[in-house]
Amino acid sequence: MLTGCAVGPDFQPPPPPGVSGFLPPGRAPATSNPLPGQQLVAGASIPDRWWELFRSRHLNDLITQGIIHNTDLQAAEAAVRVAQATALAQRGALFPLVTGDFNATREKQALATVTPTAATNASTFSLYTAQVTVTYVADVFGGTRRQIESADALAEAQAFQREAVQLTLTANIANAAIQEASLRGQIAATRRVIALAERLLEILRRQHDLGQIALTDVATQETALAQAKLLLPPLDKQLAQQRDLLAFLTGRFPAEDIAATFQIGSFRLPRTLPLSVPADLVRQRPDIRVAEANLHSASAQVGTAIANRLPKITLTANAGSTALALSKLFSPGTGFWLVAGDAAQTVFDAGTLYQRQRAAEEAFNQSTAQYRSVVLTAFQNVADTLRALQADARSLSAAIAAERAASQNIELLRKQVEEGQISLPILITAQQAYLQTQLARVQAQAARLSDSVALFQALGGGWWNRPPPVPPVDGVLQ
Repeated sequence: MLTGCAVGPDFQPPPPPGVSGFLPPGRAPATSNPLPGQQLVAGASIPDRWWELFRSRHLNDLITQGIIHNTDLQAAEAAVRVAQATALAQRGALFPLVTGDFNATREKQALATVTPTAATNASTFSLYTAQVTVTYVADVFGGTRRQIESADALAEAQAFQREAVQLTLTANIANAAIQEASLRGQIAATRRVIALAERLLEILRRQHDLGQIALTDVATQETALAQAKLLLPPLDKQLAQQRDLLAFLTGRFPAEDIAATFQIGSFRLPRTLPLSVPADLVRQRPDIRVAEANLHSASAQVGTAIANRLPKITLTANAGSTALALSKLFSPGTGFWLVAGDAAQTVFDAGTLYQRQRAAEEAFNQSTAQYRSVVLTAFQNVADTLRALQADARSLSAAIAAERAASQNIELLRKQVEEGQISLPILITAQQAYLQTQLARVQAQAARLSDSVALFQALGGGWWNRPPPVPPVDGVLQ
């Protein structure tokens, strides 16, 4: 009856937040009205391989390689195994400790201490002892069970931390590939503008040779061309660094180049975007589950601290044999045994155990606040992403319209330059506008892709829909 109780609080998972949405009323996106090219669907299932919705074979392959070879993920998986082994080791405290001991000594005693009644008056003799000792600390008040509960919670936290690492890894690889595509698009747009500026410069030089324009007009266009070319080296540097990042994320050295390259056209915008209800988010986000498991561990530590202030009951049993000759062990008359019980209670410790209990209780309060902070951050992530998706759709539409207008304008101006009918300042301004609108369009496309990735990440990534691993058959993993 005594071993059936465990002091301290019994952990209950915190209830989900009592909110019905992620944005204030009237500002939430209408899930029934699709964004241009996309639609938010409330309560839709999130696939565990959500990146496949972008329909890029190279991205799928790269993320698969990252899951296999990324060192951070491998370290997280090892941490899970460490925590699980630690939790299993903690269970050993529930069982008796059995130790076997064999001792052999050769001893010489002073003649004055040898008693006449001894079996032999020899002052030099050997003594052999074999014994088994059983020690059991009764978990009367549940302190050991609370420690096991805490260790299990920490193992659960590590398992969810591993999921968080994989979610971050897959999102980082997807974003890195999208950023590479964005940089390649910006480089291509810059080169197109440079090529246009070079053609216009050739026209202006011919017009100068014919005496139609001043040399300063040619120099102004040369300056505009040089300024456009200045944009390429930083973009090339960023692209090279992005390739290095992709190598790192997939467990490669920078010298081990990745065969696949990414363009904006390599991706397709997911047509359907899931939107979990707030009550589900706290069960889906790995970081929230980590915080909840840590809160559970802190709750169990309170019980352990309380149990440490209560009496400890230890049972000990010892049995064995001792003889003056090894061949005489376990012969009649050499056996011995002992059974003992001990109950100990701390009487005075200057408040040490009480303060440790207070510390455990405050650690629980700290974990409670940290859990709430993680939940608030998660809801902020989803809200920010929803706002970004709304803005992305408008930004991309505006960027496409601006690029179309700038392209038509530059084409008209190019014809006027060829006919010698254009003012050079208007041409320079048009070239700059054409470049900026092209860059803005590429960046808007990349932003919309990245924010779609961010939504999957903010909602937890779908790890709960991952099929369980197939057990090995005849030693072969299926």
